[in-house]
Amino acid sequence: MELRIREGRAVLAGPGGESAREVDPHSLAIGSDLAQALHEWARVASAVGSSGTEAASVVSQRGRQLAQRVAATMGTSVRFVDPVSGDGVIIDPPAPVPRNELARRLFGTPDPPGEPTPWLTGLTVSAFVAAVVVVAMLALANTLARETNGWLALLAAAVVTAGITPSLWLARRVPIVRWASFGAAAGIVIAWIGVLIVVF
Repeated sequence: MELRIREGRAVLAGPGGESAREVDPHSLAIGSDLAQALHEWARVASAVGSSGTEAASVVSQRGRQLAQRVAATMGTSVRFVDPVSGDGVIIDPPAPVPRNELARRLFGTPDPPGEPTPWLTGLTVSAFVAAVVVVAMLALANTLARETNGWLALLAAAVVTAGITPSLWLARRVPIVRWASFGAAAGIVIAWIGVLIVVF
């Protein structure tokens, strides 16, 4: 694919310049903002021409940046034809990001490079939060089972679990808060064992 200017408009052509199509977000897999930026760049490049001014080098640099965006968006190599010099440059799409393993998808992004994982502090926070959640859930279930009905205690535990689960799922990726999220999740799992014992 080749990015060039024709009559003040940005066009994408096949290899060798055949089947040139004007950049259009409806017929090409690019967004309207990128298409608009390409056409604005083409208008400026046509106005500047090939004069050896500083503006011409800015036009070349901007065109190369837009060609990189096109390559990344479409996932294919793009040959950028510089409107100032007429030279062609092949721009490859960026390499795909390797898939994270299951643990990183479940437990969030890794710590920033060069920073050690605070295991001792994090696990301490997790244990404390887990203990608080276990005590709170068991107190709720025990009180409801004693004062009303065991099924109501079971229903209340289910409502609390369903209510807190989305927040815990989102917090698992936040660097500091994730330790509290892990502890709360573990506390809910442990508390359910006690809830079932209290109810039945």
